[in-house]
Amino acid sequence: MALPDPYAIEPLAGPFDATVRPPGSKSITNRALVIAALAEGASKLTGVLFSDDSRYMMAALQDLGFELEIDEPNTTVTVHGQGGRIPKDKADLFVGNAGTAMRFLTAMLCLGHGTYTIDGIPRMRQRPIGQLVDPLRQLGAKIDYLGAEGYPPLRIAARGLAGGDLHIGPTISSQYISALMQIGPYTNGGIVLRFNSTPISFPYIEMTSRVMESYGCGVSTSFSTELDVRPGQYQAQPYDIEPDASNASYFAAIAATGAVNSRCCIEDLSWDSIQGDIEFGERLQQMGAICKDTLHGFEVMSTGGLTGLNKAWLNDMPDMAQTLAVVALFAKGPTEICDVGNLRVKETDRMAAIKNECEKLGATVEIVGDDIHLTPPEGNVLRHGDGEPISDERPVFIDTYDDHRMAMSFAVAGLRQAGIRINDPACVNKTYPGFFDDLEQLRQGVRA
Repeated sequence: MALPDPYAIEPLAGPFDATVRPPGSKSITNRALVIAALAEGASKLTGVLFSDDSRYMMAALQDLGFELEIDEPNTTVTVHGQGGRIPKDKADLFVGNAGTAMRFLTAMLCLGHGTYTIDGIPRMRQRPIGQLVDPLRQLGAKIDYLGAEGYPPLRIAARGLAGGDLHIGPTISSQYISALMQIGPYTNGGIVLRFNSTPISFPYIEMTSRVMESYGCGVSTSFSTELDVRPGQYQAQPYDIEPDASNASYFAAIAATGAVNSRCCIEDLSWDSIQGDIEFGERLQQMGAICKDTLHGFEVMSTGGLTGLNKAWLNDMPDMAQTLAVVALFAKGPTEICDVGNLRVKETDRMAAIKNECEKLGATVEIVGDDIHLTPPEGNVLRHGDGEPISDERPVFIDTYDDHRMAMSFAVAGLRQAGIRINDPACVNKTYPGFFDDLEQLRQGVRA
């Protein structure tokens, strides 16, 4: 059923006790789909995320000739891998605004033998890809820009890839590194990636390594300076995908900002997750929430008061910046979100979007280089520019910029105070189509 637009968020009436299980991780799903397609044999993936991003990936693999047995009601996909071979020698792929699909497939296509194009929506044509194309060209790939230099769409005249050493400078996305890692076993001689400094969003690189190892191709590392991906072949494996830690962060934030003793358990997730965004729990603990593992999952509980963070470094988990910014609206004192310059090249310019929308809620926000300085509104009461509290009588409309994380993070504010309206709520379909349904389930846990 279509969501009303704008979507009115109704505050929770009191402390709550709830358990949720977000759908599978987008990051793991798209890595597993690519690696399973490159593997030898059939791999059954369970807990698969079905969203815009993963559907673009699945459709692209099918367009390339891979057989996928898709069972959406049971969240499973069986991928019939071709041992590093791409079945079709010609395809025109469209990936919407799915960054992982654009980057992972660009690298994967270079292993084929044929001519392929890959494109996305207008925003995708504004998202740089030169830092992936350049090293692929060094490995022997023939890639042409069909529009602006350094940006999609691309045409790839594939004839396999040579291996070799690549010296990688600072990048704006760890997905470029993951894309190269995933295809490394099928290059002639493997790939050695040498870094001048620790790559951005490093936990996502570790995640890629863990998924690769599950399929039989390890990565020899001196992790902060070098990755050595030896020649080999992925072997088909069943693979169970964890709930998405990034999407779990919204429920963790709701519990942390809720009335004292509000509790949310994120089922089947734990501190041991291979997803770096689980460390968002550490930031919530530093602010005053209680976070712990239980027998059923990862639990977050409100203590009734939060304190702002001085220099919250989020370079390793930039997707948490919007969530932290909204939590900071309800904390005592300012919060500094540091080293998140790569937010400018995400689904939207997230630094500008955070500033625009938090200022609508009465916060003072300053962007200093790659840092965001946020001072919450007086008394942590969300206010209009004239100082009057936001309410159902005088609501505020949150623009989402076709960015799923803007919609989900600012929904957290709506559960705390009345008057929050989310424009274009359907943008959550990118990674979490059932988000607003799960949000409403929290009301069932409100204590009388």
